[in-house]
Amino acid sequence: MKIPQYIAILAVTAVGLTFDACQSSLEIPAQGALSDQVLANKSGIDALLTGAYAALDGQYNNGSALNLSGSDAWQASPSNWTYGSIAGGEAHKGSDGSDQPAIDAIAKFTADASNGFFNGKWRTVYEGVNRTNSTLRVLAQATDVTDAERANFAAQARFLRAHYYFELKKMWNKVPWIDETIETSVANAQPNADDIWPKIEADFQYAMDNLPTSQSDVGRANKWAAASYLAKTYLYEHKYTEAKALFDQIISQGVTSNGLKYALVSKFHDNFDAATENNSESVFVIQMVANDGTGTIANANQGDMLNFPYGNSPFRCCGFFQPSQDLANSYRTDATGLPYLDDYNSHPVKNDQGVSSTQPFTPDAGNLDPRIDWTIGRRGIPYLDWGNHPGADWIRSPGQTYAGPYSPKKNIYMQATQDQYADNHSWAPGTAINLNLIRFADVLLMAAEAEAQLGNLEQAQTYVNMVRTRAANPVNFVYKYQNDADPLAGYTTTTAANYTISPYPAGKFASLGKDGALKAIYFERKLELAMEGHRFFDLVRWGTAETTLNNFFSYESTITTDIRGGHFTAGKNDYFPIPQRQIDLSTSNGKSSLTQNPGYN
Repeated sequence: MKIPQYIAILAVTAVGLTFDACQSSLEIPAQGALSDQVLANKSGIDALLTGAYAALDGQYNNGSALNLSGSDAWQASPSNWTYGSIAGGEAHKGSDGSDQPAIDAIAKFTADASNGFFNGKWRTVYEGVNRTNSTLRVLAQATDVTDAERANFAAQARFLRAHYYFELKKMWNKVPWIDETIETSVANAQPNADDIWPKIEADFQYAMDNLPTSQSDVGRANKWAAASYLAKTYLYEHKYTEAKALFDQIISQGVTSNGLKYALVSKFHDNFDAATENNSESVFVIQMVANDGTGTIANANQGDMLNFPYGNSPFRCCGFFQPSQDLANSYRTDATGLPYLDDYNSHPVKNDQGVSSTQPFTPDAGNLDPRIDWTIGRRGIPYLDWGNHPGADWIRSPGQTYAGPYSPKKNIYMQATQDQYADNHSWAPGTAINLNLIRFADVLLMAAEAEAQLGNLEQAQTYVNMVRTRAANPVNFVYKYQNDADPLAGYTTTTAANYTISPYPAGKFASLGKDGALKAIYFERKLELAMEGHRFFDLVRWGTAETTLNNFFSYESTITTDIRGGHFTAGKNDYFPIPQRQIDLSTSNGKSSLTQNPGYN
């Protein structure tokens, strides 16, 4: 079963009363605190640890019982739909220009340190750090836990702390490292002068060495989740030899926390359906639950509540997170079923921009990778089991000129199971669809990258082809409805588009050479992991962000108005500005302990 969500509020309350970590992330005193002695026992530690897991969904600051800061839920969404996908050119903010304009500034890299989204993200992620530190501090005082239990508790807490710091590191680079040894009186004075990768490594290594291979609750981290995250850390540090050694073990031996051998599931969409989640592809996943009895959607992926079709759609709100035309074009394939790696925007996918829903429209008839229609909602194609996407009627901006004609799809719940997996206890939907932080396809593509960097091009191609072969399975094609007026009646055997996809032929990566193979791997990550919050961070670590994103601005701004004027500057926009609010809070006697990132002063 999942980590019990119904005890999260109690756990959060306990943690909220015992924090002694960074005041700048909470901005409130810990009043009426329970003593550490009250919590220094097995049940108290488990409650504290549950609170640390609860912070994964990023919703502590809005929708929880405490609601301490009032930050909007989407500012700190763990899916990173703003910071990873929109900033990475996979998607537009969507909606219209008057709603959440702070996201437009992030998308165009014109945002400064006063942008409230950055402070919302910073505070929420440090809240997770605080909870892990509270768990570790109180654990050291507990006397009724066995050595094995102590190691498991500590390993889970350190895994979570490493995850939270990984988020902070990739967002802001140098951030203060605050652990359970830092006293409250000096927490605000911690500088951000040091590289924290070694400490992240150490936490993940400890977790890998001390976590069991399976856990009693499916949402808890296990040994192989820690190994995967450590390997990912090595990849970000360009430590390819160390990354490869771990990926070899993970791919051959890794299992999920509920005991399933790591493997790609046959159906791509099973990774985004609440009825089929926690499967063999689930390496580390944030557990979501709908209709949990709280009367809120705080545990139902509230951070993505804006990201549903608008207008007369059955989802009510709010028209955000619209896939880009650049992303759609990436799914074009040639006659052999391979992608256009260099000039995909010269082979655009037909869209219905400017065409009303009452006017006729025929979808693109060219060759396409089927993953497009599990990732992007486009006119005339089945939108899961909700009927054919009607186009403009589901797009908030008149004429579809602001953010284009497309809708997101991976976060959408099924009509047939909506009573169980949708949550309508708010003005916008929540869902029980889990959020994949790391899934096995991601592991395979990271392993391919490490292999290619080390010159092992044949093995790199093998890993990429595992992902492409899954996509080419006809179960991953989208098929037309038997009756368009009654999509729940079932599907025909006629595909909704001309799906043409193949694995790379034998020796292809060798003929491409190292640089060409890496380009193919990078592109495969774009196709497979689109709209999952990885893209911007990938581009930065590859050193390709400036060229890729400025090409994106040049192309996409001829189609939509929202990103006109966008420009990425290397050396500045690789990281986001440290929130001005945090700099102010860390200032004493006129001097801040935090140093702003280059280019934002």
